[in-house]
Amino acid sequence: MYSPAREVIGVTDTEDGYAEWTFPADPGAVRTARRVVRGRLHGWGLDSLGDIAALLVSELVTNALRHSTGPIGVRLVRPAGLEGVLLVEVSDPLPDPPRERSARPEDESGRGLQLVASSSRRWGTRPGADGKTVWFELAVPG
Repeated sequence: MYSPAREVIGVTDTEDGYAEWTFPADPGAVRTARRVVRGRLHGWGLDSLGDIAALLVSELVTNALRHSTGPIGVRLVRPAGLEGVLLVEVSDPLPDPPRERSARPEDESGRGLQLVASSSRRWGTRPGADGKTVWFELAVPG
């Protein structure tokens, strides 16, 4: 049975360059995160970033689901004063930073951070009061 309350715990969704969602640690969070990210970028007129942003968010949300048990936050920010940049953040309650690894051709996982690193302008992690945030920047087409 469909339950929107299970899909998103909290939402701060605005038109002015900032949107944030909190998802439960549930496998459906990946699909829902992709959907809301694409929707918000469409609302901002950034459809050209929808596929890559949704892909990278789904990789990071999947990592959070594999390694933590708490809520997962996703935030999109169009930073004031930084034209041409979209900042995307995925947070989880696990304090350990993710490790980029070299996946072998036959491995079925282990490429998420490589994909983030190769597809974004820059990326990184930062500790938070209750876990960590993995972030990346995408160039907004002019």
